[in-house]
Amino acid sequence: QVQLVESGGGLVQAGASLRLSCTASGRIVNMYAMGWFRQAPGKEREFVAAIGRNDYNTYYADSVKGRFTISRDNAKNTVSLQMNSLKPEDTAVYYCAAEWAVFPGRQASDYDYWGQGTQVTVSS
Repeated sequence: QVQLVESGGGLVQAGASLRLSCTASGRIVNMYAMGWFRQAPGKEREFVAAIGRNDYNTYYADSVKGRFTISRDNAKNTVSLQMNSLKPEDTAVYYCAAEWAVFPGRQASDYDYWGQGTQVTVSS
């Protein structure tokens, strides 16, 4: 079992930055690829970013590429999502997820464990 807890969400204005963190506990967390997904009201959960078991393989949705940066600190069992130049369309609940794999998938169904989510609201 892996437990994931997200933090760092909030209400910001367009153009601002936020940094989300995901703290993992349980089994050997550094054996998992990690991802961030988001879900806006009335929409399906969508892929945002992911990082492989080793921290040099990163992947991004086209909508966030160049604005968001995913990173991990295996010594601290944390994964972060630095979000810059936020837009109103980034408003959603953001979820951290873990996948037993070297390279992460882009589908929610690829992931084995999920956090409870943290709300990000960007006002125009």
